[in-house]
Amino acid sequence: MENFSNYSELKNANKIWAIGSLHSSLDSFQSIKKYILSNFELDDKLVFLGNVIGFGNKSKEIINEVLELRFNLMAKYTLKNTDIIFLRGAQEEMFSKLLQLHIAPNPIEILDWIFSHGVDQTIISYNFDPDEFKKTVTQGTIKINKLTTQLNKQILNTSGHKEFFSNLKHAAFTDTMETLFVNRGVDISRPLSAQNDCFWWGYQNFSKIDKPYFSFKRIVRGYQSNKLNDIENAKTKVLCTLFKQPLENKKILAGIFAKNGNIIELFESK
Repeated sequence: MENFSNYSELKNANKIWAIGSLHSSLDSFQSIKKYILSNFELDDKLVFLGNVIGFGNKSKEIINEVLELRFNLMAKYTLKNTDIIFLRGAQEEMFSKLLQLHIAPNPIEILDWIFSHGVDQTIISYNFDPDEFKKTVTQGTIKINKLTTQLNKQILNTSGHKEFFSNLKHAAFTDTMETLFVNRGVDISRPLSAQNDCFWWGYQNFSKIDKPYFSFKRIVRGYQSNKLNDIENAKTKVLCTLFKQPLENKKILAGIFAKNGNIIELFESK
């Protein structure tokens, strides 16, 4: 597969736990974290389906929380790095664009757009002022580079955060190639090896998929933009979406899956 490092294969999984978009909902994540720690078993795997950060101003704190969960599980069950996967969501993608704003051809337009989609709250969590970015982005490349360098240093100096952002995967799949985990969608006209950024931006009418995507009988995703979520009938569908609009909804959806795609359990934060 081309650029295989962007994908993660879940080998010899007992069960796969999947967590939908967190969007910095720190309090809601606590019950999810507690439930996983109490019920995780040997040879289980864990996939965060992207959008860990964004919208809330606790992005820095939520990354600390998911990394702590990762550390505890790896220590207790002697897990490999490939047993706990973090996918790239739209929020992580937009944040990466912010960190490279100094090389963008249209930095003002990009900043306005990503701030309107929740990235302004992410930089607040790292003790940066969105208004400072709005002012600096009009002052040229050198000034922008100075500010983005400061933000990059803040991430580097926060234990585990640089590694978190550097190791985000595009998708994960079971070794049986029956279950696929993504943030938002796939281009169903292309094989997995030929996908583009629709993993986090979505693909037209993907929510209506009603047949397997190549060998994948089940696709589990962590975000959808529309308000229609047929989670109650997910067991009979190809697509299982672990997210419910609106964005103001602080509930986090999660699930446990067999490697053949069967849904073992669906649950949400308290």
